[in-house]
Amino acid sequence: MENTKELHLKKTSLVGQLVASPLKFKLYLMQKLPLALVAGLRVEQFNGSISEVSVPYKFINKNPFHSVYFAPLSMAAELSSGLLAMDAVSRSPVPVSMLVLEMKAEFIKKAKTRIRFKSTDGDTIAEAVLQCVKGNEGRTVVVATDGLDDDGNLVARFWFTWTFKRKQ
Repeated sequence: MENTKELHLKKTSLVGQLVASPLKFKLYLMQKLPLALVAGLRVEQFNGSISEVSVPYKFINKNPFHSVYFAPLSMAAELSSGLLAMDAVSRSPVPVSMLVLEMKAEFIKKAKTRIRFKSTDGDTIAEAVLQCVKGNEGRTVVVATDGLDDDGNLVARFWFTWTFKRKQ
């Protein structure tokens, strides 16, 4: 049996390499998340601890009330936390599965510009994945992401409950 006290996450990040290349990321979206590509989601910032994903205000994303429809907002919010989760899982020394268990949202203001969703819970996610690997038990973590408009006003806030489980 492996020595669980010495387990740690790898330093290299496949997700970091993916989002660093706009072409590779667009190809990834085309293959895995085509609606995110159509909606125009873009990674603005990513470093493993912080992830920021934006969604534009454009014809295909708007609702009859002249604001961004909640579905593209939800996609951008989920991707901002999902990239952090994918990053931690990809750096795990053993295979780990991840899944969204629950989502809560609060819509505060009309989204009438590009909205940037920022999640700063990468370290919390990485610790949950590491504890999952060390303890061989599933872990759950709630991750927050805030959506700000071009003027810096809070438009929406999302909470995603991510679950992580070591694959057998």
